[in-house]
Amino acid sequence: MKDMPVAQVRNFALLGHTGSGKTALLDALLFKLGVNDRHGSPENGTSVADWTEEERERKISIWAKPFDARFTPAGGAAHRLVIADTPGYADFVGQAISAAAVADLGVVVIDAVAGIQVGTHRAWRQCEQRKLPRAIVITGIDRENADFDTAANAAIGLWGSRCIPATFPNAARTKIIDVLAAAPEAEGGERAAELRSRLIEAAAETDDALVEKYLGGEELSAAEIAKGLRAAVAGGVLTPMFAVSAKTMVGLPELLDNIVRLFPSPLERAVSDAEGKTVDPAPTAPFAGFVWRSILDPFVGQLSLVRVYGGTLRSDSEIFNASKQQKERVGAFYFLNGKKQDPAPEAHAGDIVAIPKLKHTGLNDTLCAPGSTFRFAPILFPNPVMTFAVSCKTQGDEDKLSIGLRRAADEDPTLRVERNTETHELTISGMGDVQLQVAVENMRKHNKVEVELHTPKVAYKETITARGEGHYKHKKQSGGRGQYGEVYLRVEPRAPGDEEWFVDAIVGGAIPGNFVPAVQKGVVEGLQRGALAGYPVINVKITVYDGSYHDVDSSEIAFKIAAERALRDGLSKARPVLLEPIMKLTIQAPDQCMGDVTGDLNHRRGRILGMDSQDGLQIIVAEVPQAEVFQYSSQLRSMTGGRGSFDLEFSRMDTVPSNIAQRIIAEAQKHKQEEEE
Repeated sequence: MKDMPVAQVRNFALLGHTGSGKTALLDALLFKLGVNDRHGSPENGTSVADWTEEERERKISIWAKPFDARFTPAGGAAHRLVIADTPGYADFVGQAISAAAVADLGVVVIDAVAGIQVGTHRAWRQCEQRKLPRAIVITGIDRENADFDTAANAAIGLWGSRCIPATFPNAARTKIIDVLAAAPEAEGGERAAELRSRLIEAAAETDDALVEKYLGGEELSAAEIAKGLRAAVAGGVLTPMFAVSAKTMVGLPELLDNIVRLFPSPLERAVSDAEGKTVDPAPTAPFAGFVWRSILDPFVGQLSLVRVYGGTLRSDSEIFNASKQQKERVGAFYFLNGKKQDPAPEAHAGDIVAIPKLKHTGLNDTLCAPGSTFRFAPILFPNPVMTFAVSCKTQGDEDKLSIGLRRAADEDPTLRVERNTETHELTISGMGDVQLQVAVENMRKHNKVEVELHTPKVAYKETITARGEGHYKHKKQSGGRGQYGEVYLRVEPRAPGDEEWFVDAIVGGAIPGNFVPAVQKGVVEGLQRGALAGYPVINVKITVYDGSYHDVDSSEIAFKIAAERALRDGLSKARPVLLEPIMKLTIQAPDQCMGDVTGDLNHRRGRILGMDSQDGLQIIVAEVPQAEVFQYSSQLRSMTGGRGSFDLEFSRMDTVPSNIAQRIIAEAQKHKQEEEE
């Protein structure tokens, strides 16, 4: 804001497992800060954060959303808090990744009853990968069986001694002890004094002058402690922990004081572009911003959510899209608080604004002042793990379906829509069944199109395992000029690294040179339908070595037909086999679920490549045929009680076992007969 120095801005994202209390914490903060006039709750559908229809129905966060508030600590200056709420549900991990990518700090939220869960590990890894400073908030300390110390000790056991409580509850859990407040030992006893000493030591270690002063026995001022602690947090050597009850709001005042005291401002966390150039966050520097999310608003149209990293963005100004090399005109833009859009005359480093109706701008684009050369690295998202073929229930709705799918993919970067050229199916891929159900439901509501999802076809291939000779003479006479062409060829497996797949070994002009391109064209078309089940043929080498022609009747079409049929003849004699895509799975699951997971992998024809452990979870690396993993996301979730997750990527093509290949070939032949009839 115009009157808010960048040094007094705190930008952070709430991350963690689904149900850990992120949105409840945000609702409590927004009520405490006066952004909302009532204390909303996701449980009863009054949350100011989970305000969309699908979020209220499912009682989970689906979209990452920025919020904007002011907080003035006692005796201090007003600060601006830019807070992003994120989904914890694994299907919507792309939203959390986007929000974490543009935050100055990640607040990892842990439930005081459930403790550290799979989503907690996932959130921590996201921060680690981005070298994002962290804080931990342990919520729900008012609930029965809640235990702040158990959750805090688990975090320390996993992530080390850098995790230090900055607040903790008293024995009755009715009051919070702020370790950095004046004389905390009066209420917190020796524990408060010991924690305060550790925090002051961490602050002193960030600056040589402070170290000298600290070791000399001099007392550090509150300002020196705060500055040192912000540096420690920004450098990743300190992860402060806080105790909060969102329901009773116990611990919120202490948390807000420490957000100002400990969280780094945009001035205290260096940010670089893709080339390593540091972005100057000062308001007088050239403007630099990054588009981290795109929203299709039913009233305004496209809204580009932009994190400002440097300079000043002003309404009614011209900016430059460095990613698309296009100029853009900015009219009005807004700060977002749920449904509410507050017009903003200007924005500075740390701010997140929504800019409507940019013509050339989309996700991952860098926006900057004209003449600047900044370009930020794009946000990288995980590969989808679940795929469905998608079609309209009603003929004639293809245009509506296309618009709906494009809109869904624009709003959620982990959704991928593709036209499979091999199976001729339109597919939609995502991180899980709930995400895809939400996309389908939104298409029904917003685009008025009913969609059917079904298991996609597998893009099988064919190859050969031996050498084979092929021959065909195409001879046709029906009055007038006839057709004549004869081709002899040899097929054999192509060695890895051999780029030459077609060899012209014709001697003596058995096939004139002007017909050789037609022969090659016939071979190319023949490779599209193999001799086994009509799937494309790969990894073969074809040598054309002989043939014959007729001075009058030979033509390009005759040699094309002869080559295609000779190839089919050769392939059928070269011991053809069916190939299927093999996927590499990296599965994270709790130790007690390992037997079920490994047994299920064996049932799916999987091959386990290795096992490891990380962050208290077991890691299984396995290869599984693609046909066996289309619905694996929901099945793994069921086996592990929602605590398992996996990454998926293509590995290679491999031979289909003969018993399964026979069934696939029989189905292909049956389908071919139905088409011919």
